[in-house]
Amino acid sequence: MIETEARTLLRGASLRVTRPRVAVLSAVHEAPHSDVSTLLGLVRTRIGAVSTQTVYDVLRTLVGAGLARRIDLPHSAARYEGRSRDGHQHVVCRSCGTIADVDAPPDAPHPGASRDHGFTVDHVEVTYWGLCPGCRTDRGQRDPESVHGSLHTEEQDNY
Repeated sequence: MIETEARTLLRGASLRVTRPRVAVLSAVHEAPHSDVSTLLGLVRTRIGAVSTQTVYDVLRTLVGAGLARRIDLPHSAARYEGRSRDGHQHVVCRSCGTIADVDAPPDAPHPGASRDHGFTVDHVEVTYWGLCPGCRTDRGQRDPESVHGSLHTEEQDNY
């Protein structure tokens, strides 16, 4: 993401445009699914000295404004990405921790859907777990035929 796009997004969210905000937002788009230490390194290459706390503060602001999304996985540091409003989900490699985006299936629950027990759903997170192609190869497993960005399910085998 170039700085002018970051500035436009910040203004569109009614946020003050600052060098740290532009740098963090750009880094989140440049390196999706990154943790704070990775983002901090990218931000420092862009603008020089910046504190870790500043990056955390900017990330909190960006997430609050809907310009970034925080990904919380078990036994892992929080990760951040720029795709925040499209309802996509994630697939995570159990071996190396690689994270990839997966488009939500059409029949997936969606925000605003009513459910039992009086709840109204306003956010849905689904995480798929498995082995990435590299880890499957390392373990000598066959790479299944699949389309990039989609998941293969047993239901598909029935057709």
